[in-house]
Amino acid sequence: VQLVESGGGLVQPGGSLRLSCTASGFAFSEYYMNWVRQPPGKGLEWVAGITSGGGFARDAGSVEGRVTISRDNTKHMLYLEMDDLKPEDTATYYCEKDGVRGQGTQVTVSS
Repeated sequence: VQLVESGGGLVQPGGSLRLSCTASGFAFSEYYMNWVRQPPGKGLEWVAGITSGGGFARDAGSVEGRVTISRDNTKHMLYLEMDDLKPEDTATYYCEKDGVRGQGTQVTVSS
């Protein structure tokens, strides 16, 4: 299993980012996938999840209405579109499958 996240960066409050995760080494289209994050000095926090076929997605209350998780099974890609970013969204973001995460991508929200 290999998961490689990308797309993070420094963004001003109210801005948007699209994170991507490239998956390999497993049958991507058969698995529920998650985005999780780890704010500085804190533990992991679940952000959003999506069913194997992409037909049903959920997100955490802390990001409700501000994130959209999606996937492209033909490309083995997972995405997280984040809008109206807040300083408290600052974290390292990981895609996750059954407890396995990639190296993460850093998102910093600051003016």
